[in-house]
Amino acid sequence: MNSFDSSIETYLSHLHFGHFATLSIQAVADLYTFKGLVLIPVLWWMWFEEDEDREWRREMVLATIVSGLVALFVGRLLTHWLPFRVRPVYDTDLHLRFASGDLKDAVLTNWSSFPSDHAMLWMAVATGIFLVWRGIGALALLYTVLFICLPRAWLGFHYPTDLLVGAAVGIAITLIMTRDAIRTRYATPLLRWIERYPGPSAMLAFILCVELVTQFDELRKLASGVVRHL
Repeated sequence: MNSFDSSIETYLSHLHFGHFATLSIQAVADLYTFKGLVLIPVLWWMWFEEDEDREWRREMVLATIVSGLVALFVGRLLTHWLPFRVRPVYDTDLHLRFASGDLKDAVLTNWSSFPSDHAMLWMAVATGIFLVWRGIGALALLYTVLFICLPRAWLGFHYPTDLLVGAAVGIAITLIMTRDAIRTRYATPLLRWIERYPGPSAMLAFILCVELVTQFDELRKLASGVVRHL
């Protein structure tokens, strides 16, 4: 492990808070309520806002959702393609004790630490919000750093470089997918289809947003269970 990650993780592992504060940070890191259920509703707010930029803003919402899907897909691929990296909380060579405690039975044991798919997905979404509404978007970016990324480093789920690289990739994906030359190729036709079929599109949008909030966890568990029994 590089000195940058080592020094920060050592520092974080020695930060101790009260019992209630520790449980609160664990809840923030674990519960969907404090991740996608904060950022995704902002996209719905952007969608229904009425002004002269409504069509452009709706295209940007669609592009942001697509960027999130791409970021999540890329994140999953990278964890499989890149060399496996043990998460700090499981690395006995570090001789560090994190507030997350003993997680030997957690799913994370078999999931590479690098890069962070949480940072990749939610920084992609927060960046899309920032590109439309700078003030609220800045708060979204700050929220992602403080309430999604930082707790995962403090609990030993990720090294700082996992989060930094994940965040950088997520931001880059959104910046690419929202460029006019690229966005208009898929977001404009998709917006036309939504306007033509509002009922089915609203249903699909609801399902898709639910899956983004949960990062497709239940579908992945279902698929892995089916694969194991085949």
